[in-house]
Amino acid sequence: MQSVKKTPMVLKVGGALLQCEMGMARLMDTAARMIANGQPLIMVHGGGYLVEEQLTANGMVTEKLDGLRVTPEAQMPVIVGALAGTSNKLLQAAAIKAGVTCVGMSLSDANLVHANIKDERLGLVGEVTPKDATYLDFILSQGWMPIVSSIAANANGQLLNVNADQAATVLAKLVSGELVLLSDVSGVLDGKGQLIAHLNEADIIELTKQGVIEKGMKVKVEAALEVAQAMGRAVQIASWRDAEQLNALSQGESVGTQIQP
Repeated sequence: MQSVKKTPMVLKVGGALLQCEMGMARLMDTAARMIANGQPLIMVHGGGYLVEEQLTANGMVTEKLDGLRVTPEAQMPVIVGALAGTSNKLLQAAAIKAGVTCVGMSLSDANLVHANIKDERLGLVGEVTPKDATYLDFILSQGWMPIVSSIAANANGQLLNVNADQAATVLAKLVSGELVLLSDVSGVLDGKGQLIAHLNEADIIELTKQGVIEKGMKVKVEAALEVAQAMGRAVQIASWRDAEQLNALSQGESVGTQIQP
């Protein structure tokens, strides 16, 4: 009897995870359990802290425009090194330690995405759309876990820095997968710091207006809503810090805040 093929799950992790060895170990142990249970996993990562560290070490200053990082051409080699290099390999090493067979890669690999410059004022910041899932499908069919950095390249071969939440969103669409956005908070919290279990578009608009959802969480929630609506299934926002949430995730249970279509 053939086993039912599970829907791939895209786990997006932020740069803060890379500063927490125990967090990385726990998350990779969870990933190992899920893969052993037949759950295909793709991990997508940012690495903001490492980018900042490396830019500072190279005497470079980060500029922001409307809360988004401006990426001048002169900074691109440092950013690529921090994301596609150091961040990617730290996660890969943690995965190997947990017994996970993994493939370190970027959005620029194997025609995964179409990439364009998002806005000339932001410099080399990319916007991506899904293109070809062949390579990802092959990796997943082997029971391996792709660990994907958010560095893309456009048709002219120009390397671009892509927001990692958007990168995860696009890969979830590419493989028709479930999306789980993991950060260092347990989900979307209300004004009293309590976890909100479910949110739909109307709730999100209202809470953003009230200033409850703001900054980085606003980007995350908007990315989650886009996928939920495009694919007609809930997206989860949860925490890699929370051992109970990770355990529930590995059992196939819902965790954190559910962003409804």
